[in-house]
Amino acid sequence: MIASNYILREIQLKDNEQIARIIREVLIEMGVPKTGSTYEDKTLNNLYEFYQRERATYYVIEHQNRVIGGGGIAHLDNFDGNICELQKMYFLPEARGKGLGTKMIEKCLTKAKEFSFDQCYLETMPYMAAAKALYQKNGFTQIDSPMGNTCHYSCDVWMIKKL
Repeated sequence: MIASNYILREIQLKDNEQIARIIREVLIEMGVPKTGSTYEDKTLNNLYEFYQRERATYYVIEHQNRVIGGGGIAHLDNFDGNICELQKMYFLPEARGKGLGTKMIEKCLTKAKEFSFDQCYLETMPYMAAAKALYQKNGFTQIDSPMGNTCHYSCDVWMIKKL
């Protein structure tokens, strides 16, 4: 159960700067290459606008009036099938180990089902062991090759979950 002082809500325009900074900070902390990863995504500074499209949503975790993490879903880029992608799920260190990742995944997958997606795909890095364990705990299984084309060629762990 999410603690009462943590709020999981849909992204708002005012959150753009905070969540872009958080994502970049976490990527640097984890040693993720700046090229071929979310770090260089053109949409990163405008996530609110990006997720206003059909069958897409992004959520943030707020604590004491400050965004401390986020995650979302959208149709898998450059893929014709009915598969969404769990996207840009990153949390500051202070948000980790509190069950917030599980709550975010549950919220995103519930929305993916409402959007009638058949499966949910994600990409991560092999050394992001805690994230990989979280995804496995929530029913994602590793697959041998990427799906679609997210342009995140530095991510070489691919996972999927049937909805």
